[in-house]
Amino acid sequence: MNKGMLTVGIILLAVIALLLINVLTNFSTGGELDYYLLKETTDAAMVDAIDTGYLRDNQLPRIDKEKFVESFLRRFANSVDTTRSYSIKFYDINEVPPKVSVKVDSLTVLSFDGKAANISTQVDSILETKNIGDPFTEKELANTDSDTGAARNMDGTRKTNY
Repeated sequence: MNKGMLTVGIILLAVIALLLINVLTNFSTGGELDYYLLKETTDAAMVDAIDTGYLRDNQLPRIDKEKFVESFLRRFANSVDTTRSYSIKFYDINEVPPKVSVKVDSLTVLSFDGKAANISTQVDSILETKNIGDPFTEKELANTDSDTGAARNMDGTRKTNY
């Protein structure tokens, strides 16, 4: 009888250990997957939302807010894990210069005191271009009244405030 109960105890301990490993692995890999999904989706949606007419006319990149949100939600919905629920929040969307801040909260199967554990992932992304030599950019750099030109010293080097 003693060896039978010991065998049942070992099997029960093994099942609990496997369940615990499964839950912790889901939690740790879920955060990594959410980060890369959010990062790649944000970058692709920003490229989709570039206003080509404004770029052609002014030589400056500009994104359309509505197109960005639409593209982001479509791409994100096509790539998510359907076993978890997500909450998406857009904190800051600037059209010129293109910058977005997106936060995604996802619920996992892990819970403490009846409350599900939340994985919170935030990405701040900017769209960079090489505008060196553009006439519009050179005009802005020469204008000391603009924010861009005011950030330069008289000799053309960038001001640094430490």
